[in-house]
Amino acid sequence: MRKVELLAPAGNYEAFLGAVHAGADAVYLGGAKFGARAYADNFTTEELCSAIRYAHIYGKKVYLTLNTLVKTEEFHEIYHYLLPLRQAGLDGVIIQDFGVFRAIGEWFPGLGRHVSTQMAITGIWGAQLLKKWGASRVVPARELSITEIKEMKEASGLEIEIFVHGAICYCYSGQCLFSSLLGGRSGNRGRCAQPCRLPYQTDGERKGKETYPLSLKDMCTIEILPELLEAGVDSLKIEGRMKSAEYAAGVTAVYRKYIDWYYKNPSAEYKVSKEDMEKLRALYIRSGISEGYYHQHNGRQMITLDSPAYAGRDEALALQIRKDYLEGDFRLPIGARATLKKGAPAVLQLWHPLCCDKTIGKTGKNKKNKQNAVTVTGALAEPAQKRPLEESDVRKQLAKSGNTVFRMEQIEIEMDSDVFLPLKSLNELRRMACEKLEEEMLHSQTEKENAISAISSVSRTDAIRRKELYLSQKQTGQIHVCSMTKEQALAAVRQKAERLYLSSGLCNGDGWWRELKKYGADGANGTELYLALPFILRKRDAKFLSRMEGLLREDTFQGVLARNLEELHWLRETFGKTWDKKIVTDASLYLWNPEAAAMLGEYGRQHYLPYELNARETERLLDCTPDARWGAVIYGRLPMMISANCIVRTGNGCRSGVGNQPAFHKLTDRYQKNFPVYTDCEHCYNIIYNSLPLSLHRQAREMEEMGIDAFRLDFTIETGRQAEQTLRFFAARAEEELQPPYTEYTKGHWKRGVE
Repeated sequence: MRKVELLAPAGNYEAFLGAVHAGADAVYLGGAKFGARAYADNFTTEELCSAIRYAHIYGKKVYLTLNTLVKTEEFHEIYHYLLPLRQAGLDGVIIQDFGVFRAIGEWFPGLGRHVSTQMAITGIWGAQLLKKWGASRVVPARELSITEIKEMKEASGLEIEIFVHGAICYCYSGQCLFSSLLGGRSGNRGRCAQPCRLPYQTDGERKGKETYPLSLKDMCTIEILPELLEAGVDSLKIEGRMKSAEYAAGVTAVYRKYIDWYYKNPSAEYKVSKEDMEKLRALYIRSGISEGYYHQHNGRQMITLDSPAYAGRDEALALQIRKDYLEGDFRLPIGARATLKKGAPAVLQLWHPLCCDKTIGKTGKNKKNKQNAVTVTGALAEPAQKRPLEESDVRKQLAKSGNTVFRMEQIEIEMDSDVFLPLKSLNELRRMACEKLEEEMLHSQTEKENAISAISSVSRTDAIRRKELYLSQKQTGQIHVCSMTKEQALAAVRQKAERLYLSSGLCNGDGWWRELKKYGADGANGTELYLALPFILRKRDAKFLSRMEGLLREDTFQGVLARNLEELHWLRETFGKTWDKKIVTDASLYLWNPEAAAMLGEYGRQHYLPYELNARETERLLDCTPDARWGAVIYGRLPMMISANCIVRTGNGCRSGVGNQPAFHKLTDRYQKNFPVYTDCEHCYNIIYNSLPLSLHRQAREMEEMGIDAFRLDFTIETGRQAEQTLRFFAARAEEELQPPYTEYTKGHWKRGVE
C-alpha cells in the first residue's frame, strides 16, 4: 500500500525543525511575499534555502505557499523570488492565482504546481480542468465529503491533499471578502482580520442575544484516519502556520503515530487513546472540535456558538514537546573509516545509513535503503619524527562533526603505528568528507532548471491604441443587470438594459422567462438574455446541470455567466469549443493580472473585473490586456461570504424539503449593521451580502475612459420598483446633478484597494 504524505505547517524556522523531527514527510511554509499568512513570522530567502537543504538531507519535501492573488505591477517579482528557491531544490508551490499558475508552468516546468484550497475546487470538473492545465496536485475545498474527494481522485488522477487538523473557515476558501470589504484586510492577500469570529445576531435568535454563528469548530480527524486513507488521498495536511513550534511538532507527532500504526495493522481495530486525544485538545485548539465536513454538509454542531476563543495550551505538554522535538540531538548517524598510511594521502570514507554495507557503491542486506557514501583524500601522512599520532587522537577529531547534520556513530580506523598527520589536516579531511556526503545526499533530489520564458508585458503604445479604438467605437458603457427575482428581471427588460443575467434559480416551473421576449428580450435590438450559473457547484447538482443543459440548448439565452472552474469545464465538455453562445466569467473567477486573463481567455474574451482592485490597478490591468473585454459591477451588494453552512439551520433548523423557498435572512453585527443572507436551498449554500450597496455612479466616466465597456447592476433585496429607479438613475448617469434613489452606499475598493 502506497503511504500517504503527512504535511505539516511551519510559520518560522523553529516550527519547521519541530515538524521535521516529529515525523512530517513534507512541510509547507511561506516566504516574505505572496503567502496567505502575511502576519506569520515567515522565512527569508536564505532561511527558505536552508530549510529546503535540511529537509532533503532528511528525505523530506518542502512546499512554498504562493497562495494569494497577485497584482499586475507585482507579477515580475515572482520569477526572481522563486528562482533561488527552485535552484535550491524546492519541491512544489501552492498556488491560488490563475496567472501565477500559468507563468510558473512556463518558467519552471518541472516544479510541482499544487492548487490551493483558495481556488475553491469543489468537484470533478474543476479537477479535470486543472489536470489539463498541468497541475500535479489539488487541495480541494474543505467543504467536500469523503465520497466527493474519492470521486475527484478517481476522475482526475491528480494527487489529492486534504486538511485533517486545525482551524476551518466559515466561507469557501478564496470566496471570502468579509474582512476585505469591512476593513481593507483581504483574505486573498493573506491579511484576513477574521470578522467571522465576532458575535452576531441572526433573525432566528431571541432579540438582543449575540452568538458566534459564523465561527466553526476546529477540525480534528484523528479518529476517522483509516477512512481518509482508504479514500485514496495522497497528502494529509495540518493547518497552523500562525501557531507555535510546539503545536506543529506535537500535532505532527500524534498523526505520525497513528498513520504508522494503521499501515502496520490495517485490518486491526483502530482506536485513538484518550491520552492522545487530550494532547491534541491541549495544543492550542478551540474549545470545540469536529470532523469538519467529511461526514456532514453543515449543522449547528459544527459551530462554536458560545465562544470562538482558543482554550490555551498545556504548558507542561509544550515543554515536553520542546524537549522531544526541538532540543534533542537530531543529527543523522553516519559511519566513518579513516586510513592513514605512511607516504600516502590520508583517506576518509563516510556512509549513511548505517544499516548499509560501508563498501562504496554497494548496499547491504537492507536493499530498501539507498546508500549514500563518499571518499575523500587529504594531506600526505608522514612517518612520525617525534610523537606518532594515536588512534584516540584520530577518533576524537573525527567525532567532532561540528555544525553539520551528521553524528559520527561508527568510526573505524586503519593506520600505521608510527604515522603522523597534523590535527589541522585531519579536521580539514573531516570537513571535506561531511560536505561531500551532504552534497551526495542532496544530488538526486535537486533538479536544476533554466527559466525559459520571459515575463509577458504590453507596451504603453499598445495600451493607448486600445483606448483610442474603444473610444472611437463607443462613448458610453452598456448597462447589464443581474437579477435574483422575477420583478427585477422584468424591470431590466422594461428599462431596456443591454443585457440581463437571469439567476439560474429563477429558471424553474412554468418557463415564464421565455415570455421576456414580449418585453424586448430578443437578443437582437433589445435586451440580451444570459443565464447566470450558481457560485458553487457540487456533486449534488447533477440534475441541476442536466436541466441547465436543456435550457442552454434552446435559443432563449444568448450566453452564460460562469462563476467557477467547475462551470467553465462543464460548459466546454458539454457544448464543445465551437458553441455559438458566449461565456462570460464573473468577478468570482479572480483575474488580477494579464496572465490570469490569458489563462481564461480560451473560454471567452468577456470578463468582469475583481472587486478588490483600485482604479490605478484596474487601469494597469486593462492596459496589459488589449484583446479582452472588461465589465465591472458598478452597483449592488457585493457577496462577502459563500458558505456551505447555513445560518437558518444553525438557528432554527433546516427547512429544506418542506416547501421552503430560497429567501433572504438577516445577520446583525455589534454595530447594528444588517447583512442580508441569501439561503440557496437548491444548491445548499448561503451568500452573505454587504450591508451597503456598492455604487460607483460618480466614477462611471473615469471607468469608461479606461476602456470598461459594460456596467453591471446586481440586484439582491431590491423590489421591482427600486430596481427600475436604480436603472433609470444609471441610464442618466451623465447628468451629475442627479442623486441616487438610495441614501447610503459604499465605493468599495475603487479608491483604496487592498494591500
